[in-house]
Amino acid sequence: MDYKKTNAASSTVTRNMNEMSKEVGNVYESVMIMAKRSNQIAVELKSELNKKLQEFASYTDNLEEVFENREQIEISKYYERLPKPTLIAVEEFINGEIYYRNPSKEQKSQD
Repeated sequence: MDYKKTNAASSTVTRNMNEMSKEVGNVYESVMIMAKRSNQIAVELKSELNKKLQEFASYTDNLEEVFENREQIEISKYYERLPKPTLIAVEEFINGEIYYRNPSKEQKSQD
């Protein structure tokens, strides 16, 4: 998914947890679904950022040769301005874009 085009809020917004937990039926389960999705998004964003910053890596051992690269700084600032993974996960959950399942509930319904 392209997280750069998400319409998630860039700051924290107060949500009604009762409304958010209607679909799942349990507030804590809803929070865990969003937390797991948030972790997935964070890992994806971090690997994408590291891949882009790897292009600028210098493999010298001399600390005196460290220099600022304008492009590297701009890339880092861009990723800092993106909505946080938690906010993206909440937005996806509200819009019904997250697939989730609970194996223990599925097993109980089959019995």
